[in-house]
Amino acid sequence: MTIENTAEAEASAGPADLAAALREGAARRPADLVFHGETGTIEISSPKVLERAGRVATGLTGLGVQRGDVVAFQLTNRVENAIVHAAVLLCGAVALPIVPIYKLREVSFVLRQSGATALIAFPGMAAEVLAARSDLPDLRAVIAIRDGGAVPMPPGAASWTELEASDPLPTLAPAPADEVAVLVYTSGTTAEPKGVQHTHRTLMAEMATLPGVRRSADGVVYLDAFPPGHVAGLNVVLRALIHGLSTVFMERWNAEVALDLIHRHGVTSSAGVPFHLAALLDAAANTGRGTGTLRDYLVGAASVPPVLVERVQRAGVAAYRSYGSSEHPTISSGTPDDPLAKRAHTDGRPMPGNEVRIVDAQGHDVPPGRDGEILSRGPELFPGYRDEALNTTTFARDGWLRTGDVGRLDEDGYLTVTDRLKDIIVRGGEKISSKEVEDLLAAHPSVAEAVAVAEPDERYGERVCAFTVLHPGASLDLDAVRAHFAAAGAARQKTPERLIVVDTLPRTAAGKVRKTELRATLNP
Repeated sequence: MTIENTAEAEASAGPADLAAALREGAARRPADLVFHGETGTIEISSPKVLERAGRVATGLTGLGVQRGDVVAFQLTNRVENAIVHAAVLLCGAVALPIVPIYKLREVSFVLRQSGATALIAFPGMAAEVLAARSDLPDLRAVIAIRDGGAVPMPPGAASWTELEASDPLPTLAPAPADEVAVLVYTSGTTAEPKGVQHTHRTLMAEMATLPGVRRSADGVVYLDAFPPGHVAGLNVVLRALIHGLSTVFMERWNAEVALDLIHRHGVTSSAGVPFHLAALLDAAANTGRGTGTLRDYLVGAASVPPVLVERVQRAGVAAYRSYGSSEHPTISSGTPDDPLAKRAHTDGRPMPGNEVRIVDAQGHDVPPGRDGEILSRGPELFPGYRDEALNTTTFARDGWLRTGDVGRLDEDGYLTVTDRLKDIIVRGGEKISSKEVEDLLAAHPSVAEAVAVAEPDERYGERVCAFTVLHPGASLDLDAVRAHFAAAGAARQKTPERLIVVDTLPRTAAGKVRKTELRATLNP
């Protein structure tokens, strides 16, 4: 089955390149921005961010950064992170945000593979990279930003303070729409991170998806829980500066702090993975404060249990699901106005201009209601990886992205993602959706979080193994799990045959569970 949303994304009569869009946003749609961190809170307007970015852009060019150069930066969600995003784009370079939790090994890989010519980081990482500079032949400059820690400014690093002391950069000629503007590296849960390239055209198309979810940014105050370095964090910064979306940025995730910020700043909207939303609801219940002014919540970037959407609905918040990836940021999305059943059980409809196909193993379209691999294409689809060799297996004929995800479309055109191809459990030849098992487990009153993976089995090839995090004071054993699955009418083959209760689940910086680490514990 193929679904195409033929409605055009809201047309922009303005610029086609991101630097011009940033300037127009600051002039026509100023926003109030809040950056909350462990050392305090900074409140600043988006025009002021852009004014500071113009000075940093001049400083970067003074260090030799030229149009098309890659400028990497590893920062937390501080005001400097937003400034750097804008500054790199203003000077015509390629912005490369790096996940904050990456250590030298991962940072060196990203710098080397991307060919980055400059790095902006806190003193500790700046010093480590300077010491390893002989292995990074393209790197010409390292800029250090003080982070309030004990690590001194490293010798050989340029000073952020000096960059900001420069005069504002004159406006450059518009960049070609298909020139690479941003690099993001995938989280690398199954292999080394892959460098995803986005152009001015693809990111401006992504910016145009916002009206497809909400009619206007007017009156919206958004809370950002995503860390920098991921496409979700990138999009939040750009939407704040381009659309004038008033945003509260959290330097580090903490559910109680997030709840306090919602009440303090009148936050109306937010987004995150299921872990973020569940923790926020727990904090609201435990403190007795409720969810305050929060009206809607986009939940995605990981498997979303329907019971979580239903739970937040009872708290008076309309949660809705979205589906995308670094390569194709927003393939589909629900809206706060969709019926609860669609918000809880589907990942919305394709965004304007996007197409989705569901195909079988031979590449043939399957009818509505049948599972198959999800293929997508549309205006925000990336043109390819930094390593071109990776493109061969990523794109199907006619430019379709092979997402590696399994899903189905219903008669109303709503998409439901049911699994990752690599996460399907094959027990005795029977294919079992790990997400279906996880959703059933999540509905058990003792279970706070659940993950299902394949465990090798001599008789059946694989069997279902479940890792669970329980609510405080709760208990669970296999007999209770069997009874729960039987009461739900689930096939016996889908019932977990091994249960492992853990205190926490391993996660990426964006909150996705690292299933590869869990599988590794079963195959020592």
